[in-house]
Amino acid sequence: MKKFSLLALFLSLILFLAACGGGEESSGGGSEDGGEAAEGGLIGVAMPTKSSQRWVDDGNNMVEQLEALGYETDLQYAEDDVDKQIEQIENMIVKGAKALVIASIDGTALTNVLEKANEQGIEVVSYDRLIMESEHVSYYATFDNFQVGVLQASYIEEALDLPNAEGPFNIELFGGSPDDNNAYFFWDGAMSVLQPYIDEGKLVVQSGQTDFEQAATMRWDGNTAKSRMENILSSSYSGGETVDAVLSPYDGISRGIIQALTGVGYGSDDLPLPVITGQDAELASIKSIIAGEQTQTVFKDTRDLAAVAVNMTESILKGEEAEVNDTETYDNGVKVVPTYLVEPVSVDINNYQEVVIDSGYYSEDELQ
Repeated sequence: MKKFSLLALFLSLILFLAACGGGEESSGGGSEDGGEAAEGGLIGVAMPTKSSQRWVDDGNNMVEQLEALGYETDLQYAEDDVDKQIEQIENMIVKGAKALVIASIDGTALTNVLEKANEQGIEVVSYDRLIMESEHVSYYATFDNFQVGVLQASYIEEALDLPNAEGPFNIELFGGSPDDNNAYFFWDGAMSVLQPYIDEGKLVVQSGQTDFEQAATMRWDGNTAKSRMENILSSSYSGGETVDAVLSPYDGISRGIIQALTGVGYGSDDLPLPVITGQDAELASIKSIIAGEQTQTVFKDTRDLAAVAVNMTESILKGEEAEVNDTETYDNGVKVVPTYLVEPVSVDINNYQEVVIDSGYYSEDELQ
């Protein structure tokens, strides 16, 4: 009798463990039936990093919209580690993802893993950063990246009244990460406005660093930008010159630049901060604008971009063509990728309330 009881207990334990030993749950949530794919199937969403709030918002927006349509999601962040992102995408393929939405860390590094996806019939939407050197990219969802640069440079142009002012004004130029195709569009858009003023001498780059390769900021890192700005200030502004404007392509870079400037006395009545641009309307930078530090940012509503990517994904799975508005610009080196461009908006102290608060992107409490 005792042996029978022990055997029954052992068998009950095995059955219990088997019942509890389901598959690993995706980070983006899932269906209520214990981890099996929702009716629409599994969608893999690969984001680059959580260090920038905008990527967190992008990922959350897509998960919310995809799950509302009945899909299960696997949302992963690689923290700017290329190999980790490749591994995450490989895992999504193994899990049986029906489609992938990828914001790449290095747009040139995914060729092999996309070959694996293609072998399994999995199509790919490139999200905000164009995936390069692969034919297996169905669509590209992004903002008008050239226009982002135009908005930043035009803000400097207006703030300094460059068409009418005598000048000269001192400006320093910062670019984005050289492994991100978008960085070149931001730069080209900005320089389409600024280069004529540099050529005529109304804008002067005291550091002499006027090429993208000199201005680039690897991985969009704010500390890298801070160090570079500190070096520029010590080497090119030690004779009493002052910085009148800084072209910055991204809010995290802008905040690093501001730290360098305030570290040598900028931000006082006698030495005001220069005009400083940015991008992404990150919460910290909106607060900085309100505080009179960063001057401008470019708002890119991630809710709208997520909706575009979700629509593209659903079109793929239904065997339909997705809506696009650019079929000529975004050549990834192998093919021109059909693209939908969302319009960016310039934001400063005068319109932040309307653009980011009244729209519901941030609340008043978040900005306190």
